[in-house]
Amino acid sequence: MLIAVGSTNPTKIAAVSSAAKKIWPHAKVCGIEVSSGVPAQPIGDEEAIKGAISRAKKALHKLDADFGFGLEGTVVESKYGMFLCGWVAAIDKEGKLGLACTAKLELPEIVAREIRKGFELGPIMDKLTGETNIKKKYGAVGVFTKNLVSRKEVFEHAVLLALAKFITKDYYEKT
Repeated sequence: MLIAVGSTNPTKIAAVSSAAKKIWPHAKVCGIEVSSGVPAQPIGDEEAIKGAISRAKKALHKLDADFGFGLEGTVVESKYGMFLCGWVAAIDKEGKLGLACTAKLELPEIVAREIRKGFELGPIMDKLTGETNIKKKYGAVGVFTKNLVSRKEVFEHAVLLALAKFITKDYYEKT
């Protein structure tokens, strides 16, 4: 089984690989660079879902894979503050789509303010921490939880949730 991930970000590939191995131990997971069709910093669930689906479809077709995955981080504004989350799209060769969201984490106002100015979370986090490519490591989630929870872990759970429709299809096919 070949699984395509619409990204070359090692954290996203690792999340899909770890989740997929629980279901298909011999699956091969490959990342490939594709465009999301949404801004570098998606704002809101709808934009992130659109980006995740676009990535999943493009990866599936480019690699002629059995499954395509798109993982798209986003921020969601609410009256309680700005929250960070991510969306996962899983699509098979027949076009069946599974979607799921990661857990949501409230962002500190110092970060939210920069995003509202139009800046992307990744570079904001790099500047805040003095590190580089936080988004390709443990992510903002890791920073704000002191690595008790990593970006890979939250995306891995969402990958498994997006696959629910495929692994317990009898429930989803009932009318």
